[in-house]
Amino acid sequence: MNLTIDWDKFINLFLYNPRDPILFGSSYFLFFFLTVLAALYLFRNNHRLKVYSIIFFSVFFYYKAAGWFVFLLLGVAIVNFIFGRIIHEALKTRSKNFLLIVAIILNLASLVYFKYSNFFIQIVNDISSSSITPLNIVLPIGISFFTFRALSYVIEIYYEFITPMKRFEEFLMFIFFFPTVLMGPIDRASTFLPQIENGFKFKKETLGIAVFLLSTGLIKKFVVADYINLNFTSRVFEFPNRFTGTENLLAVYSNALQSYCDFSGYTDMALGIGLLLGFQLTENFRRPFKANSVADYWRRWHLSLSNWLLDFVFKPINVRFRRLRKTGLFIAITVTFFCVGLWHGPNWTFVLFGLLHSFYLIVSMLTQSSRDKIYKKMGIKKNRLFRFVQIVFTFHLLIFTALLFKANSVGDAYKILNQIFTFFKPEVFPQFIEAYPTIFGLILFGYIIHFLPDSWEVKTKELMSKQSTLTLSLILTIVIWLVVQVKSAGMQPFIYFKF
Repeated sequence: MNLTIDWDKFINLFLYNPRDPILFGSSYFLFFFLTVLAALYLFRNNHRLKVYSIIFFSVFFYYKAAGWFVFLLLGVAIVNFIFGRIIHEALKTRSKNFLLIVAIILNLASLVYFKYSNFFIQIVNDISSSSITPLNIVLPIGISFFTFRALSYVIEIYYEFITPMKRFEEFLMFIFFFPTVLMGPIDRASTFLPQIENGFKFKKETLGIAVFLLSTGLIKKFVVADYINLNFTSRVFEFPNRFTGTENLLAVYSNALQSYCDFSGYTDMALGIGLLLGFQLTENFRRPFKANSVADYWRRWHLSLSNWLLDFVFKPINVRFRRLRKTGLFIAITVTFFCVGLWHGPNWTFVLFGLLHSFYLIVSMLTQSSRDKIYKKMGIKKNRLFRFVQIVFTFHLLIFTALLFKANSVGDAYKILNQIFTFFKPEVFPQFIEAYPTIFGLILFGYIIHFLPDSWEVKTKELMSKQSTLTLSLILTIVIWLVVQVKSAGMQPFIYFKF
């Protein structure tokens, strides 16, 4: 038997490969995470060694995902740790204000350079008919997430919600924490840092919930999202004119589901991994398609981002323009959702996405009084059927803005809508079901699970919490086996990697 080790392949396991970044759900990540758990168990009685262990593995994780941009993240940690301390120690309000502005500028400077430089160059070229050559810039994975997480630290110190961390290594752990560094959730310093100081000990009673979250995350991402995207959604969005309006409409429905399952699947896995490490991470989703208004949707979708922008963008602007009353409120809403759109990416599709949501909210506020009077006269405000109609209406507003996430340009989004409204061909629907039963079944399965009563999820978590470690291990093994049977040959990057 040949036991010769291929040292080149072995060494490559520890080197960054841009074509093969580390991903949740991969076999590589499984061995990585088991090593992390083994180290934490070994150092379970030594807080500092546990911190250093997570820092070591988190730095390695980010290096495997983003290469030498690990030094950018280290720079972000150093800058914000220093500014957090000097903002806290500044005695005058004017000094605090100045230092906060400098900290915000430094944080946003790297974000703007890496993410928006070529977008601004394109705008200049379009306006002035110039031919400025785009910069050869590689976007660091997770930059939008870790920039906002770092900013939360200095902003919360400024508002005196927290005091500066005494130990740099604990702050470094907050910035590099591998379950959240790439795609969030965007944990606040005020909720995450105290957990480090309290020892982040694993609680046995959370094991069942962790396994539940890991299982749902794996199924959402690799069984539902990847399969319908590779085999249907991407094909239609790439060449919408080759398909009828029926197929384009089904692609719009599947795109909304895919986007949700992809991102919430990652979040579920991050939350489950966090629990196994002893951390309660920020909840990010509350069944968003069950929202009965656009405002309700933003209380259910990407909560860590929407709450961050609510507290640090919307509220300060609203206070600044409060003398303008409703006009000031509308300005705050528009600016906030412009930031929502731009945060997602340097593309007019994202900007339009944010502005459409601000338009929905402003129209809703302007018509709220009149609608309430009509609902009261009709006696339908608390009617279950009326609530169902509200949910269906809101859902369709949302899925037609969600197509802007997938479309490469506003023009491509228009092509999809044009096919739907001018070339619908409903007779294609039964043909689609017959030709693609698996895709249709997964779309149906995804939406049915999403719209199940919330109480079912609560009861499932309670049931999982009562199971033995052996039973939970068996459940997770079955889920992993199912994922391996269904997933594509090459793992698909998470949608929010590009944000």
